[in-house]
Amino acid sequence: MKCEMPRPVSSPTFPLAKSARPQKTHAQKALMGGAGKGGGSGFIGTALTRLLKARGHEVTLVSRQPGPARITWEELSNSGLPSCDAVVNLAGENILNPLRRWNEAFQKEVLTSRLETTQMLAKAITKAPQPPQAWILVTGVAYYQPSLTAEYDEDSPGGDFDFFSNLVTKWEATARLPGESTRQVVVRSGVVLGHGGGAIGHMLLPFRLGLGGPIGSGHQFFPWIHIRDLAGILTHALEANHVQGVLNGVAPAFTTTNADFAQALGAALGRPAFIPVPSTVVQAVFGRERATMLLEGQKVVPRRTLATGYQYSFPELGAALKEVVA
Repeated sequence: MKCEMPRPVSSPTFPLAKSARPQKTHAQKALMGGAGKGGGSGFIGTALTRLLKARGHEVTLVSRQPGPARITWEELSNSGLPSCDAVVNLAGENILNPLRRWNEAFQKEVLTSRLETTQMLAKAITKAPQPPQAWILVTGVAYYQPSLTAEYDEDSPGGDFDFFSNLVTKWEATARLPGESTRQVVVRSGVVLGHGGGAIGHMLLPFRLGLGGPIGSGHQFFPWIHIRDLAGILTHALEANHVQGVLNGVAPAFTTTNADFAQALGAALGRPAFIPVPSTVVQAVFGRERATMLLEGQKVVPRRTLATGYQYSFPELGAALKEVVA
């Protein structure tokens, strides 16, 4: 496939996903970029690269440093987009880094780490003599407003109520390409669960010690996805020519609450998980605005993701967590 940019389907300017039979897979060249320290070689990028290579695709990373199967951001800016079938843009600076204070400087870093790299890739695609066939962007379910009652699919409104939702709106708008020469896909990811990274890394120690439990009330929804399925959805979007627009990158077990997650993680570890983390502690560590990402949640349904024909490896939380902690 060739490099393409995502179009948010929930926005009027984004096309709805087309229903068609998936095409036969053939070897493709994929260019993968990402912001922050990890970028294309971070937690999600590593899993996606592994899967793409296993399926016979060739992967080139855009990174700060040169190396085998890599180009630098400077080379991309100076020489333009190398020949490729698809471009994938991954996450930016980790918003929930507990070691960083939630101040104006960090907020700017979070914003620019996403928008600048996305803008560079989108510009390179637009200028390419032979643009890629697909342009895929990973954003987040923070687009949807937290609620204990609302249910959101890919056509639901959002993106305009706080720093994080506005960030997703700006991010997806920056990625949008003119014309239709490149198929555009946006995957709005939930909390990513997997070995060696993602949300689980910060949670395992207290849970292993029997000190884990729900965050705040525990009633808030917890949209999650196993790393293998997030990589799978991105690969599906790259390979299947009928996929375009917004896909919710969450598991189909969309009624999971934070308390359900805590109980399932405790069960996977064979440990009790009844000690709640008070809201005041979460707010003290992360700041009031950032703490809402943990203390509030959204019920997000992957309706279009399922309609495109993607089949989940880990649709249920229990099996996903047992694999993660094994």
